[in-house]
This record gives sequence, C-alpha cells and structure tokens, in this order.
Amino acid sequence: MNNKKAYIIAEAGVNHNGSIDMAKDLVEIAARAGADAVKFQTFITENEISRYAPKADYQMKTTDSDESQFQMVKKLELDKNAHLILIEHCKKHNIEFLSSPFDLESLDLLLFEFELETIKIPSGEITNGPLLLNVAKAGRKVILSTGMCTLGDIETALGVLAFGYINSKEEPSIKHFYESYYSVSGQAALREKVVLLHCTTEYPTPYKDVNLKVMDSMKQSFGLEVGYSDHTLGIEVSIAAAARGAAIIEKHITLDKNLEGPDHQASIDPDELITLVSSIRNIEVALGHSVKLPAASEIKNIEIARKSLVAATEIRLGEVYSVENLTMKRPGTGISPLQYWDFIGKVATRSYGADEVIKKDDC
Repeated sequence: MNNKKAYIIAEAGVNHNGSIDMAKDLVEIAARAGADAVKFQTFITENEISRYAPKADYQMKTTDSDESQFQMVKKLELDKNAHLILIEHCKKHNIEFLSSPFDLESLDLLLFEFELETIKIPSGEITNGPLLLNVAKAGRKVILSTGMCTLGDIETALGVLAFGYINSKEEPSIKHFYESYYSVSGQAALREKVVLLHCTTEYPTPYKDVNLKVMDSMKQSFGLEVGYSDHTLGIEVSIAAAARGAAIIEKHITLDKNLEGPDHQASIDPDELITLVSSIRNIEVALGHSVKLPAASEIKNIEIARKSLVAATEIRLGEVYSVENLTMKRPGTGISPLQYWDFIGKVATRSYGADEVIKKDDC
C-alpha cells in the first residue's frame, strides 16, 4: 500500500461554460475544499473537432440536440488570456493549475508559454501519437487517463512516451516505440514521469462498469503508480479508490449540477467536494500501518473490556478450585481466563467472596 497521500484533482474541465468568472469560482471552490489541483481543458476547437463530428449520447441529453459537437465545444473554449488569468488565480489561492491539451497548438501553449511541469493526457488522446511524443520530448511529467483502453492500448501509448523521454534517434514507428518501452532507460523514464489513471469514459459511469480492481492489474502490468479518474455519480467510488491506494483521484466539479453543459450532471457540487476531500484524508489516516498492535487510544480499555478469573461462589482457604466455584468476569485486572485450566483442581491459598478477583499469586 502506498503511504503517500492521494493527489486530489478537482476537474473543472469545461464546467465554466465559457465564463472566466465561473472558472475563477471553480478554482476557489477547489482550493477551499483542500484539493491539490484544479484542472481545465485547453483546446482550439478548429484543431480538435471536425464540423461533422457527432455528439456523444450523454452530450445529446445534456445540451442542445440541434447543435453539433463543434458548436457545443466552441462555446467552451478558453483563450490564452483566460488561461493566464486562471493560472494567476490558482497561485493566489495556493492550488496547482493543470490542464489537458487536445491539439498540438494547445499543447505548445501549456508546455512553452505556461511552462506546466505536468500534463494531463485525456483518454480520448491516448492514441494521438504526435501529442504524446511532443509531451515526452519536452521531458514533462504525464498523468495518462486510460478510458476505453485495453492493456495493449496503454502499452503502446507508454511506448510513445518512452521513445520521446529517452530521445531515441530512430524514426518514430510502432516498432521503435515498443523497443523504447522495453528498454531499461525507457522503463526508468516511465517510472519517474508517468502516472496512469484508470477511467471509464461514460458520463455518468454505471457502477457495474467501474471495475476498480483494474487498478491492481494496471499496476502489476506496468509497474507504475495508478490512480482513478471518476465519472460516477456521488463520491463513494473515489473514496473506495483512495482506500485501494490510488495515487491520484480526479473528480469533475461544478457550481450547479442543473447548469446546461455536457458534464455538469456527472459532476459533484462544492459541498460534495468538501466531503470527498475530507473523507479521503480520513481514510488515509485510518489506513495507518500494517503492524497489529493495540492502538494507543485503546490500551486503557484492556482492563475494562477483558475478563479475569473470579470466584463464582464463596471460596474458602484450602478449597479446591472447580468448574462450580471458578468463572470469568470483568474487569481484566487479574489472571487471564486463558489460565482457567491451570487452576482447576488446585487448592485455594486464601478465601474469596463471590465475584472477587482471584489474586495473581494464588496459583
């Protein structure tokens, strides 16, 4: 079990609805709740989405069904100046600014204009080889979401990252990506730079499709830290993931679940975020260590809760201890009941009244 605290990311995403004021409010909500980072999405719609791209089913239900995906997303785009405002707002509120790039131009903005140390790669970009390669060539840390993926998909993406991290002189190709992945230097770079996020890309995710045990499979398969990006309703699955040792917990947040937009309904509100963060921190404390010993807070209760050998009836000096006159009752200040059989058949060296604790030297 990883004893480090889970890194909690409040995913603002596009839940600002294109408003810088709403985006700043989301930063403040995340900071007040105690999240470690607040994450947005960086994209230029024309570079990301074809004008003919259909909406997902969940987007059709939560937005205007007559508009295209392009039209929906264009309204949610944040320009460079908006990013600068949000980065400063995050600094003011002592919370890390993160963002997911969805195109190469936006990636360059995050890498070289804003100089982010960590880039979050969303599930939909895990096959975007040029995007992955450019992140790795810049030497940045990566949080890689793995929704809609097989283990093979993840391995291929990690191969691209490894190829970029080790500055391979070969031409980019699937063959060279796998060679880089299996190289000693490639594996070392991945362990240093990459955290995987288990994720199910459905909004909201049905509980039957969560499969938290996949976190264990991913950690065993790739030897990397693994976290969880949560799209379920409520907060209990994120708490469970933290209890299973997730290195990162990512959860969508909103000002109001009833707002129009693709992700609000599958997000948590400010009060739920506060509860989520405090619950995860409490779970981390409760996990403690793996040594089974009495806790400091319970030692005082040993004498109260356990039992001692006591006289079931009056016992006179010289009388033989028997099942009729010897029993076990609280408090646990005397002889342990585990020694009950040692006393049966022996002679009492003093007299006892009923319910009196047998003395430790009367054996």
